[in-house]
Amino acid sequence: MPAILAAVLEELRVKARDLRKDIITMIYKAGSGHPGGSLSVIDILVVLYYKVMNINSGNYLDPQRDRLVLSKGHACPALYAVLADKGFFSRTFLDTLRKIDSPLQGHPDMLKTPGIEISTGSLGQGLSAANGMALAARLDNSKRRTYVILGDGELQEGQIWEAAMSSAHYRLDNLTAFLDYNGLQIDGWTRDVKSTDPIVDKWRSFGWHVLEVDGHDYASLLEAVGRAHAYKGAPTMIIAHTVKGKGVSFMENQIDWHGQAPNKEQYEIALADLEK
Repeated sequence: MPAILAAVLEELRVKARDLRKDIITMIYKAGSGHPGGSLSVIDILVVLYYKVMNINSGNYLDPQRDRLVLSKGHACPALYAVLADKGFFSRTFLDTLRKIDSPLQGHPDMLKTPGIEISTGSLGQGLSAANGMALAARLDNSKRRTYVILGDGELQEGQIWEAAMSSAHYRLDNLTAFLDYNGLQIDGWTRDVKSTDPIVDKWRSFGWHVLEVDGHDYASLLEAVGRAHAYKGAPTMIIAHTVKGKGVSFMENQIDWHGQAPNKEQYEIALADLEK
């Protein structure tokens, strides 16, 4: 691995570690939130915001900026951590997560929070919104790209598949979707609640270009995004195999941490895990 690439990957690893600390801290202080899915998705967000997307706090209203739709809106602590670190709003707001009148609510609000492209949280709707953004870019003859992050439990929503057909029908090759494929949802393992397998064949049958990666491997994620950008004539779905609660020993692959805040002892253990 070239030295410069190794340095880039280490930079992303350190950034993700620090943002995981922010996620755990804000949920601990709030006393509620969704740590599991926030920790599984953060590496995808780090790759997008720090190495891929044309967007920053200075141009977040520029019509030519890239768009990000966090369809699995309950994982917003991850997105809030990134946006604060990138200067979209003050880091002091992280301590106000889920508080009354805070701009950082339990699901993203585009009317309150700089950097949020669309309010999400009612699962199944984000891909439809992303389709609209991608179509608008085409009508504007713009090179801007749209990215959307879906949850695997979210795929049980019928609207996702209506939107998937539309994405392929209109050949939205300026649209890249990520599936945060951690295998767990609020009620248990997705394979037990309502299986969406065979996941790769299913997306391909809907007309999508499909890639599979380790969702915590930065080199693989960067390569997949490059392949998505190069592919013409169809949208790309990047199925990112992730671990719910990634980085915190007692949260990894544990359904109880879908939507629960750590107590003080658990919070301290989580920070120690992340330091390791």
